[in-house]
Amino acid sequence: MASRSTKPPISFGLDRLTTPIGTALLVTDAEGALRALDWEDYEHRMRELLRLHYGVVELSGQAAPAAMRTALSGYFEGDLGQLPGIAWRIAGTPFQQKVWTALAQIPAGTTMSYGALAAKIEMPKAIRAVGHANGSNPISVVLPCHRLIGADGSLVKYGGGLERKRWLLRHEGVEVREPL
Repeated sequence: MASRSTKPPISFGLDRLTTPIGTALLVTDAEGALRALDWEDYEHRMRELLRLHYGVVELSGQAAPAAMRTALSGYFEGDLGQLPGIAWRIAGTPFQQKVWTALAQIPAGTTMSYGALAAKIEMPKAIRAVGHANGSNPISVVLPCHRLIGADGSLVKYGGGLERKRWLLRHEGVEVREPL
C-alpha cells in the first residue's frame, strides 16, 4: 500500500500577466516572493515542477505584488534592468539552487554556454547536470535560463519553446544564430 504524506499542502497565489510572447503564470507565496513563472500553454509542466519541489501545492487566484507585475511589464516593454529587483525564492537541491543562482548573474543581452556555466560554478565536468538543473528552473525569465546556449552558439532547448527563447534573446539585443 502506498503511503500518503501527512504534510499539509502548500498554498501559493496564481496570477496571469499578458506579455508579447503569451500569458505568463506568476506563482507567489504569502510574502510576495516569486516561486514560479511559466507560460500558460505549459501550465501542466509548471504544476509538475511545483509538485517536485514542494510536494502537494494548492494554487488560488491571487494578484502578484504590484511591483512585481510592474517590473515584469517593464522588462517586456524594453527596460531590461527590471528583473533583478524581483524577489524570488526557490526550492530544489543544493546543486539546482547553485545553478539557478548563477543564472541570475548572467546579464541581459549576454549568453553563456552550459559548459561555461558549469565552469563558473566550479564544476566544469557537470555540463549535463547543469542542463538538467536549467530545465527544472521554476522561474523562467527572472532566472534567465533562456540565456544558456549550446557551445557552438546554437539555441538549444527551452522549456517555453524555442520561439520564446529566440524572442527573449532578440528582445535583449542578442544576435541569434539561425540554423543553416
